[in-house]
Amino acid sequence: MTDRYAVIGNPIAHSKSPLIHAAFASQTAQDLSYERLLAPLTGFAETLKQFQATGGRGVNITVPFKEEAWQFADELTPRARLAQAANTLVLNDTRILADNTDGAGLVTDIQHNLGYALARRRVLVMGAGGAARGVIAPLLAEHPAFLVIANRTVGRAITLQRQFSPYGIVEACDYAALHGVQFDCIINATSASLSGELAPLPSDVFAPGSLAYDMMYGAEPTPFLRYAQEHGAGHCADGLGMLVEQAAVAFHLWRGIRPDTLSVINQLRSI
Repeated sequence: MTDRYAVIGNPIAHSKSPLIHAAFASQTAQDLSYERLLAPLTGFAETLKQFQATGGRGVNITVPFKEEAWQFADELTPRARLAQAANTLVLNDTRILADNTDGAGLVTDIQHNLGYALARRRVLVMGAGGAARGVIAPLLAEHPAFLVIANRTVGRAITLQRQFSPYGIVEACDYAALHGVQFDCIINATSASLSGELAPLPSDVFAPGSLAYDMMYGAEPTPFLRYAQEHGAGHCADGLGMLVEQAAVAFHLWRGIRPDTLSVINQLRSI
């Protein structure tokens, strides 16, 4: 019987996760299906329960449910517990295991695929939601010079600063406080790109040779990446590579086999 998996989010029609997992399944000869599930903004729990009750074996979680998802788990991996957010759930009849593979996917894409070392870099993370929660500890594990969390609501950034300060040098601020400060790696962990918007980022934050990285992706450069290109970023990348890399970690968790990622990234870039 074919095992069923899905990605849950809102919006979800843009998600390339079904294409990625279909490619992984073909590559590794795994019998599975993978679908998109649109959950109402107040209906994540019901969507998850229904999928689990009908035999679903696992789900990925995307915007805006990552912070909500980890609360439904009976068991948490250390990285999901630290992030207090989940993007991957392993389901059986009665229990749920939650993991967060976002950080591993981001760091692998930046350092391995893009060849951009994070050690001793000045890192800025834009946003303080579930996407940011999942990547801060893995970024700090690469020993940047420091990491700043910027958010419109500075209180949420301060909460994350306090949570992750045991793992490295972390600061928190609003966007206005970034004027006059430059960064080597600027990561957009907000969902603004999904709606064609841009956080109020000062134009002078991009250091020479800096990497601007948007965790969102699309057929065209996101508003953040266009802004970065116009204001001096040395390199720009969207989140497609991260998406494939974090999916490979989830696939290994579900199926016990690690797929090749570069061939899938190249396949998706060519579509």
